[in-house]
Amino acid sequence: MKYTRIYADSKGESHLQDVSQEMKPADHASTMSDLIAAKGVIFRESLSGEYFVDWHNAPRRQFVVNLCGEVEIQTSDGEVRRFGPGSILLAEDLSGKGHISRGIGSAKRETLFIPLSDPK
Repeated sequence: MKYTRIYADSKGESHLQDVSQEMKPADHASTMSDLIAAKGVIFRESLSGEYFVDWHNAPRRQFVVNLCGEVEIQTSDGEVRRFGPGSILLAEDLSGKGHISRGIGSAKRETLFIPLSDPK
């Protein structure tokens, strides 16, 4: 299973990195990752898809699971990517220059935030 990580390097520049989660054989013809400790779940609705959040850092290490709608993320290294339904982002740019978030289209965006409890 794949997700995208957003992180800051030692100079504070933010970057996107594609990550393949290690999976292990499990029951019922499936695979599973090891448990990743989390604090809980936050549900969020952005009622209009057209929003803009200027340079900001992630408030905590967290997975962001996009359920519906679309967002564009821009990192300080200049990379811009769109994330649609089903995409998973691991937000880890807690310091540095941060990133920009832009809603795409007029449909609402629904996301799950899963704050992580492990320090990394």
